[in-house]
Amino acid sequence: MLEHIKISLRITVVLLVITCGLYPAIVWGIGQIAFRHQANGSLIERDGKPIGSEIIGQNFAGERYFHPRPSAAGNDGYDGTASGGSNLGPTSKKLLDTIGDRVTKYADTKPASGIPADAVMASASGLDPHISPANALSQAARVARARGLSNSQIESMIHAHTEGRFLGIYGEPRVNVLLLNLDLDTAATKK
Repeated sequence: MLEHIKISLRITVVLLVITCGLYPAIVWGIGQIAFRHQANGSLIERDGKPIGSEIIGQNFAGERYFHPRPSAAGNDGYDGTASGGSNLGPTSKKLLDTIGDRVTKYADTKPASGIPADAVMASASGLDPHISPANALSQAARVARARGLSNSQIESMIHAHTEGRFLGIYGEPRVNVLLLNLDLDTAATKK
C-alpha cells in the first residue's frame, strides 16, 4: 500500500510539472515567437500608448465615426470584464423593445439599402470589433457629410478595410470599426 502511495505522489508531481509548468511555458514561447502581436492582445498603439485592440470592440459616438454593433456587455456596453450578451430570448418583450428603439434611431439615417441586422442587434460577446460591409456602407453618407469627404472616398476606405471570409469559406466579410475609424483620423490629419 505504501508503495502505491509513493508511485501516486511521483506521478502527481510529474504531471503537475508538465501540465502547470512545461506545457504553458512552451505554448507561451510559441505564441511570443510566432504570433507576438496576437499573443499580446492585438493592441494598437499611438504615440507609444495602447488605444485599443483589433479584437475587442469599443464604442464610437458622433457623426464623424463609424459606429460598432450595439453591446450588452456591462451596464454601459463594451465592458471587457463583462463580456456577454443580454441572454434575452427571441420571445422576450424587452429584447423586441430594445431592437425596436435601435431601429427607430437608425431609421433616421434613412439608409437606401435598409437597416442591416448587425446595426441593431448585439453580438453574443457584446465586444465584436467588426460590422458587416452593408452596415459600414449604410453609415458612409453620414461619415462623409460630417468629415466633408465624398461618398466615394469613404466607400473606398470601407472596401480597403473589408476583410474576407476566413480561409475563403468560413464566416462573412467584415469591417474592423476601430481600424477604419483610425484610418479616417489619420487621413484627416494628413490634409
